[in-house]
Amino acid sequence: MSTKQPVSTTGEVDLSGLSWWQGITRYQWLVLTVAWFGFMFDLMDSTLYSLVLVPALRDLLGAAATTQSIGWYGGLVSAIFLVGWALGGVFFGVFADAYGRRLALMVTILMYALFTGLSALSHSWWDLAAYRFLTGLGIGGEWAAGAALVAETWPERSRTKAAAVLQLSGGAGFFLAAFANLLVGGYGWRWVFVVGAFPAVLLWVMRHFVRESERWLETTTSRKTERRFSMGLSEVFAPGLRRDTVVGSLLAVVAVLGFWGVTSWVPAFLGEMLGRSSPSPDPAGVSRTVSYASMLMTLGSIPGYITVGWLADRMGRKWAFGLFYAGSLASILVTFLYPWPLSVLLGLLPFITFFTMGIFAGFPIYLPELFPTHLRGTGSGFCFNIGRMVAALGPLMTGSIIRSTGSFGHALAVLGLIYLLGPIVLIFARETKGQMLR
Repeated sequence: MSTKQPVSTTGEVDLSGLSWWQGITRYQWLVLTVAWFGFMFDLMDSTLYSLVLVPALRDLLGAAATTQSIGWYGGLVSAIFLVGWALGGVFFGVFADAYGRRLALMVTILMYALFTGLSALSHSWWDLAAYRFLTGLGIGGEWAAGAALVAETWPERSRTKAAAVLQLSGGAGFFLAAFANLLVGGYGWRWVFVVGAFPAVLLWVMRHFVRESERWLETTTSRKTERRFSMGLSEVFAPGLRRDTVVGSLLAVVAVLGFWGVTSWVPAFLGEMLGRSSPSPDPAGVSRTVSYASMLMTLGSIPGYITVGWLADRMGRKWAFGLFYAGSLASILVTFLYPWPLSVLLGLLPFITFFTMGIFAGFPIYLPELFPTHLRGTGSGFCFNIGRMVAALGPLMTGSIIRSTGSFGHALAVLGLIYLLGPIVLIFARETKGQMLR
C-alpha cells in the first residue's frame, strides 16, 4: 500500500482529507505535551490553596478563626493572588512577544513552582498572601506564552482541536491537586504546598527539547522587539484591535470572576459545612471528603472542555461561549439555593464544573485568533489576565457576603449571577470560526 500523502493539482501536499491528529510531526506533539503539562501544573498550583484554605487559615489566624474571619481573610488572600495572576499575565504576555515564548514559559514555570513550595513556610495570613501573589505572577504569565506557542506551532486545520486538548490539562491539574491533598493533606496543609514545587522539573525538558516559535522568529527583529516591549499594550488598543481587546477582556472577566467567586470556594464551603456538622470533626476525614469532591468536580470539567472545542468548531466561538455562560448560571443556582444533603450536593458538583470550568477551553481557541503574531502574546495575555484583576473582586465579595450572613451557600448563589453578563458581551464579539491566524 502506498504511504505517499495526497497531492493537490497545484503540486502541494493535500491534507484536507486527514483527521486533525494525522500529519502532525513529533515536534508539534512535543510542544503540545510540554505546554499541556505546564498548564496542568499551573492549574494544580492555583487550586491547592482552595483545598487547604480552611485548615490553613484556622492555623494562621489561631483564636481569631471563625466562619466569618476565615471567609474574609480567605477571600482577601484569593484576591491578592488574582491581582498577581493578572499582572503576571499582562507583563509576561508582552515579555513573550518581546523575548520569545520559550523563555517566557521557562521563567513563569519556575516562578509558580518556587513560590507555591515556599507557601509552606507561611506564619501569618500576610505571609501566605505574599507567596500567593508571587505564585500568581508566574501562573498568569505561563498561560499567555503556552497558548501562543501551541497556536503558532500547530497547523491551521488542527489548531482548534490542539487548543481544546491543551485546556483538558486544566481538569488534570484540578484532579492532581485533589490527589495531592488526599495523599498528604492529612499530615497538614503545609505539605500540600510543598508538592506544588514539583513542576520545576519541566524546566529541564524545556531547555533541552523545545525551540522558539518559528512564526515568532520570522516576524521579529531585535530593534522592533525592544520597541514592542514598551508599546505592545498601546497597540492592542489601536482602532483595528480595540473592540476585540475590550470584548475578549470582558468575556474573561465573566468566566474568571464566576470561577473564583463561586467554584473555587466549593472546597471551603464543604469543609466549613462538615466542620459544623460535628463538634469535633476529624481533620483527615474532612480532607478526604474535600479531595473526593474536588475529584468529582474535575470529572465534570473534562467533558466540558471537550464539548467547548466541539461546539466552537461546529457552531462557532460565540455559540460555545453563550451556551456555557447560561449553563454556568443555571447549575450554580440549582446547587446553592437549596440546602441539599451532602450526598445530593456531591452529585451536583460535576454539573457546575462542566460549565464553569469547561468554558475556559474557549479562551486558548478564541483569544489567539483575535490578534496578529507580533501581538498575540500581548493581546491574549492582556485579555485573559486583566479579567483576573477585576475578578479579584469576586473573592472579596464572596468573603464579604459570608462575613455578613455567615452562609457560604447564599454568597455563592449571589456571585453566580455574574454569568448573566456573558451573553450581553457576546453581542459585540467578532466570530473567528474558519479564519486563518494573522
